[in-house]
Amino acid sequence: MKPGKLPFKLSYIIFTFILFGIVACNTIQKKEKTMETKVEQSETFFKLSLAQWSLHNAIKYDKTLDPIDFAQKAKELGFEGLEYVSDLYIPNLAEGDDPQKAMQNLLDTLKIKSEMYGMKNVLIMIDGEGDLATPNEEERNHAVENHKKWVDAAAFLGCHSIRVNLSGSNDVAIWTVAAVSGLKQLSEYAEQKNINIIVENHGGLSSNAEFLSQVITNVGMDNCGTLPDFGNFCIKIETAEDGESRCVEEYDAYKGMEILMKQAKAVSAKSYDFDDSGKETTLDYERILKTVKKAGYTGFIGVEYEGDRLSEVEGIIATRDLLINLGKQLN
Repeated sequence: MKPGKLPFKLSYIIFTFILFGIVACNTIQKKEKTMETKVEQSETFFKLSLAQWSLHNAIKYDKTLDPIDFAQKAKELGFEGLEYVSDLYIPNLAEGDDPQKAMQNLLDTLKIKSEMYGMKNVLIMIDGEGDLATPNEEERNHAVENHKKWVDAAAFLGCHSIRVNLSGSNDVAIWTVAAVSGLKQLSEYAEQKNINIIVENHGGLSSNAEFLSQVITNVGMDNCGTLPDFGNFCIKIETAEDGESRCVEEYDAYKGMEILMKQAKAVSAKSYDFDDSGKETTLDYERILKTVKKAGYTGFIGVEYEGDRLSEVEGIIATRDLLINLGKQLN
C-alpha cells in the first residue's frame, strides 16, 4: 500500500458513511422545515385550513389534481384542516348505479386519506342541492332533503359543519321568511348529528350582513350560524356590454365582517392578489384579522385564493403566509 492511499474497501465504507450522513442531514432539514410551519401556526390565535375551491382549476379543468388527493396536497402546503367542496366530487358520486354506495365509497376513501396524512376534516361546502330560501315550499323542502345526505357525510368524516347557500327570492321580506324556514328544518336535522349549519355571505341578499344576521337570529338554534368570508360582499352583479360581469352593489366588507363574526362558527380568508411585500391588494387583511380576533374566534381560518395572476398554489402560499405573519403579530 502506497503512503496516503486507503484500501478500496475502506474507501468505499467511508464514502458510504459520508453519503448516508448527507442524506440523513437533508431529511432532518426537510422535517425541520415542516415542523417550522406547524410552530408558526401554533403562535397564532387560529389554525389554518385549506378551502378546496382554491384548487378547483387543477381539479375541474386542468385535471392535474385528483380531488381524492386533497388531504395529501393540503398537508404538503402546510395546512392542518380540510374544507371540502361538494361540487368537486360530482364525478365520484356518479360512479356505478347506486348513489348511496358511491357516496359511502367516497367518504370511506376521504376519511382514510385524511387520517393517513393527519389532517382534520373541518367542513363541507355544499352547492347545487337546491335553494333553501325559495318561496316555493315544495322546492324548499326538496332542497332541505337534498342537503341531509351532506349532513350525514360531515358527521361521518368528523367535520363540525356544512356550509350552505341561501338562494331564493330577491325580495327581502319573502327571502327572510323562506330562509328561516329552510335553515330551521335543516338545522333541526343536523342537531341530531351534532353538525352545524353555517351560511356564507355568498352573493345576493346573503351578502347583506344585516339581513343574514337577522335570519340566523330568527332561526334561533345553537347549531345555526355564519361563515364570514373576507371578500364575498357583492350583493348585485350585472353583465356589461363587453360580456364581463361586474359588481354594481357591494356591502361594506369591514362592517360586514364585524356583524357576521358575532355568529361565526368558521371563517373564510378570501384573497385575489398580492403586492411585492406580500400584502393582499384588495382587502385590508390586518384590519379584518383584528375583527376576527376581537370576536374571540380561535378556530380554523380557511384559505380561499381566487386570483388569476398567481397560480393556485402560489396564491394559496401567499395567503397562508400573510395570515401566519399577521396572526403572530396580533397574538
